[in-house]
Amino acid sequence: MSITRVQSFAFAGIDAVPVGVEVQIANGLPAFLIVGLADKAVGEARERVRAALTAMGLALPPKRILINLVPADLLKEGSHFDLPIALALLAGMGVVSHEQCSRFAAVGELSLDGTLNPVSGVLSAAIGAAEDGLGLICPGPQGSEARWAGEHIDVLAPPDLQALINHFRGTQVLAPVELPALRPVPPQPDLSDVRGMAVARRALEIAAAGGHSLLLSGPPGAGKSMLAARLPGILPDLTAAQVLEVTRIHSAANALPDGYPIRRPSFRDPHHSASLPALVGGGARARPGDVSLAHHGVLFLDELPEFSRACLESLRQPLETGRMTIARARAHVTYPARFQLVAAMNPCRCGYLGDPERQCSRITRCGTDYQARISGPLMDRLDLVVPVTAATPAEFLRSPPGETSALVRARVEAARARQYARHPDLCNAHASPDSFEMTAAARTLAEDAGGRFGLSARGFTRLFRVARTIADLAACQEVRPDHLAEALSFRHRASTRSA
Repeated sequence: MSITRVQSFAFAGIDAVPVGVEVQIANGLPAFLIVGLADKAVGEARERVRAALTAMGLALPPKRILINLVPADLLKEGSHFDLPIALALLAGMGVVSHEQCSRFAAVGELSLDGTLNPVSGVLSAAIGAAEDGLGLICPGPQGSEARWAGEHIDVLAPPDLQALINHFRGTQVLAPVELPALRPVPPQPDLSDVRGMAVARRALEIAAAGGHSLLLSGPPGAGKSMLAARLPGILPDLTAAQVLEVTRIHSAANALPDGYPIRRPSFRDPHHSASLPALVGGGARARPGDVSLAHHGVLFLDELPEFSRACLESLRQPLETGRMTIARARAHVTYPARFQLVAAMNPCRCGYLGDPERQCSRITRCGTDYQARISGPLMDRLDLVVPVTAATPAEFLRSPPGETSALVRARVEAARARQYARHPDLCNAHASPDSFEMTAAARTLAEDAGGRFGLSARGFTRLFRVARTIADLAACQEVRPDHLAEALSFRHRASTRSA
């Protein structure tokens, strides 16, 4: 009686937790048991493994087969344990060498004919295997995804179980997985399409430069969604560390397109009917939600008051901390969620509050009830509140095209460079104002404005951060009164609404 062991992983957020798959084949009544706190998908692996072996002409020995998943007190979820279970079983049967299997970790789901199907979390598994000094065996379509963990890791990406067995037995050699070439970034909507809207364009540039949250309020058809869709085009490229972190989140959600890394800020725009788990994460396996998939990118919520109150209030924690913790009965799972919130809303339910020709008869209550769906604490977390007015047909036709996204992005990148010089990889929206240089006149203005408009401590801090971004766009070392006044012009609207 011998015991064979193959390494695999469970996933806690985007982190890979090592799991040992142990197989014991002993004398006794024929049985195939899996122990070690396995969920239903893992328990069903015995039937998939049995069918895959039968398809290759192999039969399980008529003995007592025991699969133990170590550590036994860690919940094992997902179908990616199929491949390590099959490998450990094949090693125990003597079909493949145990020494060869021990040099690799494995993840993959088996079809009944032995084909390997894609699974989530391959990139995190590859990083975990590299940290343990192991190679990784994964499904063929995901070999390029695993390769992004580094050139030093040995990656085997067989199309099916038979090809992997042949490789270990020396009758067939799997081609090495090469690091794929980066594909070009698809074109994004350009800011030059926006005509007029000088205040809204300025606010969009400030939000991009400092990573600030933004609320666009205006009547239907004024261009709020069009402005929001062009924000990613003026954001800087992700840094190498950000690319790896964002790609791991998408890998955990099994939402990585063709195994290529995410190099540009993501743009997530869930519908206002989205459920709470879809927005913040959760479900049976605590998958990441849109707030995490928008990490280092943009989360756009159109028709903000139409979202459920539970969804809106759930945004308060990640807006402050940059992470989303999903509490479950057996564990707490934390995903990164440092997103840039951009929201759009109509001023009232009918959408035409303030328009004497089209507003409804319930002027006051229509707007008050609609805006009251957004709580004061959430409103206090919005750095910039911008009114967007609808342009007349004459203004739209006569207005020249605005600046292109490339020109605005150049200014945004220069402002971000000044921020990163003060705080590496930290934009102004998340930096401490203690390090911001400010003239005496600006400080006096801030104290006076804070008392006059009743700004909270959070609102006061966010006012400083927006003013610092405006100064960075102007290449100024210190925050001046004019920078603070411009920031206050946006902040005052937020404080008025949340009062």
